[in-house]
Amino acid sequence: MNAMSNPFFTRSGWLYLAILAAILLVVFPLALDPFRLNLVGKYLTYAFVALGLVLCWGHGGILSLGQGVFFGLGGYCMAMFLKLEASSPENTAIQSTPGIPDFMDWNQVTALPWWWEPFRSLPFALFAVIAVPVIFAFIIGFAMFTRRVGGVYFAIITQAVAAILTILIIGQQGYTGGVNGITDLRTLLGWDIRTNDAKTILYFVCAGLLIASLLLSQAVHVSKFGRLLIAIRDKEDRVRFSGYNVAAFKIFVFCFAAALAAIGGAMFTLQVGFMSPSFVGIVPSIEMVIFAAVGGRLSLFGAIYGTLLVNYAKTSFSESFPELWLFAMGGLFIAVVMAFPDGIAGLYNRYLAPHIARLLGTMRKRDAEGHSLANPAE
Repeated sequence: MNAMSNPFFTRSGWLYLAILAAILLVVFPLALDPFRLNLVGKYLTYAFVALGLVLCWGHGGILSLGQGVFFGLGGYCMAMFLKLEASSPENTAIQSTPGIPDFMDWNQVTALPWWWEPFRSLPFALFAVIAVPVIFAFIIGFAMFTRRVGGVYFAIITQAVAAILTILIIGQQGYTGGVNGITDLRTLLGWDIRTNDAKTILYFVCAGLLIASLLLSQAVHVSKFGRLLIAIRDKEDRVRFSGYNVAAFKIFVFCFAAALAAIGGAMFTLQVGFMSPSFVGIVPSIEMVIFAAVGGRLSLFGAIYGTLLVNYAKTSFSESFPELWLFAMGGLFIAVVMAFPDGIAGLYNRYLAPHIARLLGTMRKRDAEGHSLANPAE
């Protein structure tokens, strides 16, 4: 009975998924040159963060203004492995200390720090991409949610965490690359990731992972956990008085959103070829919230389309008016909040969906009438 009342996707939902997959896997690769396709791949890495925000903020009522932290941690974990591979003794023979990353040599670091050593292994790096941000999110979530910190206070605290981590990364230049970040990433297990063919393959990997993340997020949404998450958003005290551990639910969805953001960060590093603290701080974290808000903070599909739309607008607008883009971004966020709080998905559901449903109903009715005329015996 529950499966019938709560299908994984409605018929229209499966149609939306097919359309999204066709756009990402067929239309974009055929229509765009390698440079533009890689740019869209970069946009898609932010969509992982937007998916997590739909569950965390839209369904759970937990507004995090520090998702750039988890995006950056995932990206740095991947960048550390790639940098060590690029820093072989042969490639760094001109350094004072061959075999360590160039920024360490520039800062008079003479030996690889112990916590860098495990990142020589790709399996460990892939594990760390998920584990490090999730552990960090668990520490923050446990400290906040068990003390019933929420709302605007939680949002401010996550902003502070983003600012602190940015300052820490920049300050420890000899170990993190400082303000420049970790750059000059070349190969993945000997495979040159800088070529157009490699970037195209990485685009398909990113798009495939995004669709898989969408399906996983939908599974969470339609589960009993997803229904409880919405109940917590609307009536947290009532859920708590019903005997549920509200803090545990909040911690889980916060960690889940962190894991999605970290996957996006790792794919960003692979596709763009570097990771820097400019993707960790307050400004990028707020931009990620805007992606989800424009698409629709209650819609998983809307989050992806919103991310693509805002980043395309950002690229186009900043090329012509670079000094005005931040003002445009702020105005866009205000417009979303004031004019269409449910984002693009809300506008679609309100204005387009009824007409499309009416059109499909008319077409089905005509098909049925035509079938009856063709088979009068029935």
